[in-house]
Amino acid sequence: MKKIVFLLGGLLSALIINAQVISNFDGAVIFSDEDINGTARFNAMSGAFGALGGDLSASDINPAGLAVFNNTETAITLGLRNTDILTSYYGTNTNNTEDYVNMTQAGAVLVFDNTHNENWTKFAIGFNYALVKDFENNYIVKGNSGLSEFNEDPYLNDDNNPDNDIFYENVDGQFFGNFTNGQNEKLTISFAAQYSDNLHIGLSLVTYKLDHYQKALFEESNNDGNNNLLDASLLQELNTYGQGVGLNIGIIAKPIQELRLGMALQTPTWYNLTEEFTEDLEILVSNDPQLFTENSGINVFEYDLVTPAKATASIAYLFGKDGLVSLDYTFKNYTNTKLKPNSEFTDANNLFSNNLQNTSEVRLGAEWRLGKVISLRGGYHYKESPFVDALDSDHIKGFSLGTGFKFNGKVKLDLAYQKSTHTDFYSFTEFSDAAELDIDNGKFTATLVIGL
Repeated sequence: MKKIVFLLGGLLSALIINAQVISNFDGAVIFSDEDINGTARFNAMSGAFGALGGDLSASDINPAGLAVFNNTETAITLGLRNTDILTSYYGTNTNNTEDYVNMTQAGAVLVFDNTHNENWTKFAIGFNYALVKDFENNYIVKGNSGLSEFNEDPYLNDDNNPDNDIFYENVDGQFFGNFTNGQNEKLTISFAAQYSDNLHIGLSLVTYKLDHYQKALFEESNNDGNNNLLDASLLQELNTYGQGVGLNIGIIAKPIQELRLGMALQTPTWYNLTEEFTEDLEILVSNDPQLFTENSGINVFEYDLVTPAKATASIAYLFGKDGLVSLDYTFKNYTNTKLKPNSEFTDANNLFSNNLQNTSEVRLGAEWRLGKVISLRGGYHYKESPFVDALDSDHIKGFSLGTGFKFNGKVKLDLAYQKSTHTDFYSFTEFSDAAELDIDNGKFTATLVIGL
């Protein structure tokens, strides 16, 4: 079940069509997802930092990594994302390309050496802003299913005289435009400590600010076979916003000098969300100059969302000061996703249990230093789709590349490029098949790091 569309009953009188905006079911899945957004070094290694630490974005995975820092440091990251979405609907392909620029990370870590205790040798406090997910995407779908969604005259077919009814069952063309923006952002406040020389522990409080806006437009042109024409337009807008909170705890152990082992547990995120929904319908028929309209007004609804918890196990091997290789594995329990109050979302919560699966994500990264100034980096990542009926192409696969430059020991400039691909489906009509989406993301990031 890739997409469960939101059905607004009663508004469209005798006309029957699914709404186009996401349902609470799909929204819960989207709001539970996280992209690889962080410092350029983090991104260049596909986010495989659970056992490494020493990077502000690494603390978002495993807060114990803050205690790996030797000095106080601050960093800020800017990103440029290019997204290509190829839509396919009944044999008609439409290519959509957009570029988006935003700040993806900003933070600082404060490091304190503890000279009063031989065992607890270091403490660190970190503050990091990160872009969890950028919702900004625009695409259109064109085609002709041959199945009419608006097939009745809104005036003649509703005048209690069946003798003058007109049915527009011949489809001339269909159009769907989906426009989304907004962000899910998080602020992580972390505390970490180093015990002796071989153990780091950490704890984070994570607060989220979510703002998601979607505008969906469906248009259809039909005829009745007798030169009578109908043009229909359905516009829907859904604004979802709110706050969330969660915790993250982790450890990093160093059994030998070259080997790092990490484990981190992230609690569910508890969101309180508000939805504002509006819908406008317009129908024009050629044999009547009057425009038929219906408007829903603003419908407001408040609810709670509990996202999946996740666990990350990590291992890294260091080749002295020359380089390293790192591997992260993350398990996420999507079947425990919940909408509350339970009495209002019984069907949706049953869908989570029956139609979502627990997922695995793998991140692999490597870094090699060329002298004291230049570093080369690369990575690979794979993330399973949470839907039980997902195709292999629905799973996200990608790679990353990057480099870093160190100036005067205190200033660093890191650059990264990430590439990922996957497919998806979007149902926007009652009777026809879903549109197919081929999604290709390319992202450049640059980070300025200043040691203090």
